[in-house]
Amino acid sequence: MLQPYKRKRPPRMLGAVSAAVICFVILNAMSMSVRNFFYTLSSPLQKVFWGVGESSSNFLSPFFVVHRIKGENSELSLENQKLRADLSRLGELTQENQELRDALEVGLGKDFKMVYAKIISKDDIEDSILVDKGTSDGITKGMPVISQQRVLYGNVAEVYGNYSRINLTSNKGFISDVRIQGKDIFGVIKGSGNLTLYLDLIPQDAVLNAGDVLETSGLKGSFPKNLLIGEIISSKKEDTKPFQEAQVRPVFDIKGIEGLFIITNFKN
Repeated sequence: MLQPYKRKRPPRMLGAVSAAVICFVILNAMSMSVRNFFYTLSSPLQKVFWGVGESSSNFLSPFFVVHRIKGENSELSLENQKLRADLSRLGELTQENQELRDALEVGLGKDFKMVYAKIISKDDIEDSILVDKGTSDGITKGMPVISQQRVLYGNVAEVYGNYSRINLTSNKGFISDVRIQGKDIFGVIKGSGNLTLYLDLIPQDAVLNAGDVLETSGLKGSFPKNLLIGEIISSKKEDTKPFQEAQVRPVFDIKGIEGLFIITNFKN
């Protein structure tokens, strides 16, 4: 006897697979929205964690960065100091070369052998200056020191390896034979300190006037002749003395000069 036809039920496994496929499709379709929602919720926390991580990194990195920067700054500082020194020295050499060129133009190079010396310091109390040339440059005691304008500033009093001390004409130890410019009157100029001079050993019958200019005579050979020294301020005669004296103002400008020429050889 024939059995009645029964409809077959789909296997349970097939149903489960179908359900999984449907869920996957739905989730996939919703993935953009789900991800966006997740990022929206988590972004504040991510910022916090990122900030903490970066802060930790920044907290530790300065120890290394600062150390490196300090080293670089130290090197840059040394380089900067070296560049400044080089520029300063270059400026000094440029000035020195210009001074020498100017001296040659006025004929000093034809009359004398000389060395340009830069003034390092000035001593108003002792009426002296210190310059940057010494025995290593051929400087010896007693050498005359002049300016480009042929003004006698003094002579070398002490010499060291790379330096020399110059006694100005106003120094109490300075002395030189002089003549009055344009007149046949000779005498001796002496330093009296405090940037002043006085003229001595002038005959009583000689006529001296304020404003008379004194220059080296070159008689004793200590200095070249015709170097400017000073200007008479006033003269004084006394019957009890065989000679008259005069107060003299030096013509050098100690405040406005940076370098001078030391004469190493000359002929009168």
